[in-house]
Amino acid sequence: MTGVPRPAARAAGPGRTAAVLALGVGVLLAAMLLGLAVGSQHEPPGTVIDVVARRLGLGNPRVTLLDDQIVWQLRLPRVLGAAATGAGLAVCGAVLQTLTGNDLADPYLLGISDGAAAGAVTVIVLGVGASGAAAAGAVSAAAFAGALLAVVVVLALAGARTWSLPAARTVLAGIAVGQMCGAYTSFVVLVLGDRDAARGVMEWTLGSVAGVRWHTAVFLIAVAVAGTVITTSSARDLDAFAFGETAARSVGVHVERTRWTLVVTAALVTACLVADTGVIGFLGLVVPHMVRLVCGPRHALLLPVSALLGASLLVASDVVARSVLPDQEIPVGVITAGLGAPFFAWLLWHRGRADGRAR
Repeated sequence: MTGVPRPAARAAGPGRTAAVLALGVGVLLAAMLLGLAVGSQHEPPGTVIDVVARRLGLGNPRVTLLDDQIVWQLRLPRVLGAAATGAGLAVCGAVLQTLTGNDLADPYLLGISDGAAAGAVTVIVLGVGASGAAAAGAVSAAAFAGALLAVVVVLALAGARTWSLPAARTVLAGIAVGQMCGAYTSFVVLVLGDRDAARGVMEWTLGSVAGVRWHTAVFLIAVAVAGTVITTSSARDLDAFAFGETAARSVGVHVERTRWTLVVTAALVTACLVADTGVIGFLGLVVPHMVRLVCGPRHALLLPVSALLGASLLVASDVVARSVLPDQEIPVGVITAGLGAPFFAWLLWHRGRADGRAR
């Protein structure tokens, strides 16, 4: 399906743009405060603020060692990692939807999720003779290698001979590589894996930020910020792409160079995020559409607001994932799919009504 409606929003002047961004930042901060407060042990918002203020050197409020460990060492890296992952996936989804002209495009369009899963499954099922943090690091490294290999194959197939990355060929190459990686993953799990390995694979493929610690959070933040800055700097080129390659060329956009730069950027950002958090679905697909409904299609506003909304939604989804059941954590990908699928169904219904009125 292509052509999901993108309502023409009122042109955003400097004042409105600032207001929208300020609102997005406020929502994100509220979601992060909630994420720091809610858990197996409830931390009052005042205590959360005191811990963060003390760690940042903004005064010397009294906090207990337990509160400091829970808020600063356990929950804050997880919340920051979720925010960075949500932001990066939303931005990559918006960019790929524009570049391919396909409103069903998401960050995993290039076979990244299937390639990462193939790499992760290889380590989870076959093992590396390690445990704990070393095993988790091996899974992340294998997932990144698998994702990167999938991207290289997709780009080689899509850009063969012409090096122009036609949208249709890129999508088809991503589907083909994804199917091959999926077949490998299924074979390894069914033939070589046991019940515990199958459960581990299932949990990884549904995504989680439970294992994020400070070093991982810092890395994810750096990746998300770099991806957002690079793509936002090409906002005008993306605006031109939204009207097709011919229109983009007519206004002076170097189509091939821009497409390669942004596709590779989106692929690398997604590969880095997936390697550490697993496959978190629907976020990169749905968030750009939500933002377009409110802010319109201009990428100078669409991309940063998508980053803020994606970050807020994943932080909130993670709170639900670790709070909805006692003594059990649900993979966050289950929550994002549960939230994203109904919205996308509504969007399809909205599209049907709009088409009916147009006739």
